[in-house]
Amino acid sequence: MAHGLTVDWLGRVPYGAALARQEAAVAERRSGGSGDRLLLLEHPPVITLGRSARAENLLTPRDELARKGVALHEVARGGDVTYHGPGQLMGYTIVDLQARGMPDVHAFLRLIETTLIEALAELGVAGGTEPGKTGVFVAGSQPPRKVASIGLGLRGWVTWHGFALNATLDPADFGDIVPCGLHGVEMTSVARERERGGAPAEPAAALFDRVRACVGRAFARALA
Repeated sequence: MAHGLTVDWLGRVPYGAALARQEAAVAERRSGGSGDRLLLLEHPPVITLGRSARAENLLTPRDELARKGVALHEVARGGDVTYHGPGQLMGYTIVDLQARGMPDVHAFLRLIETTLIEALAELGVAGGTEPGKTGVFVAGSQPPRKVASIGLGLRGWVTWHGFALNATLDPADFGDIVPCGLHGVEMTSVARERERGGAPAEPAAALFDRVRACVGRAFARALA
């Protein structure tokens, strides 16, 4: 049976509006009104707290975050605390696992990791995984450098939420939190790793567009 994946670029969307967009897409997928979708977008600065979030991993008081213009949301995804902002590519996966014969969310997590690693390779960054940790890291980096975070939700075997790939943002933007509750892990970006590897300088907007295109193609292949 053919499945296929529609990839939509939504631009920069506030977190609350994107959450409502996801919920509508999930309801439509569950009713059979649409196929599987990947929603690609950016967010204005926002910190999200997943189901496993621990208070001590939020390093900056909430009132100070508000003064800095950083929104805060508690959300129904797996994982701890993370940051989203401009220069980070968000990918929200609206995928019916049961229809694909894949009623195992952990297998889908691994598929997301593998697909992001393939996209990173096309961008000249060697990605990999770390034992016992979810997400994508720079292969062989010590201490581990994390380039993408993953946190999924599930409604009737339809996934939502998804991944955040650091494309061109400054890793210092994660300074208000312990990202994903992981101590001893550095946050990095595609831009930072290409610079480490000696790649020619590229305008941030152009690199972000290339990252978006590579990721969209990789997921369209993986979920064809």
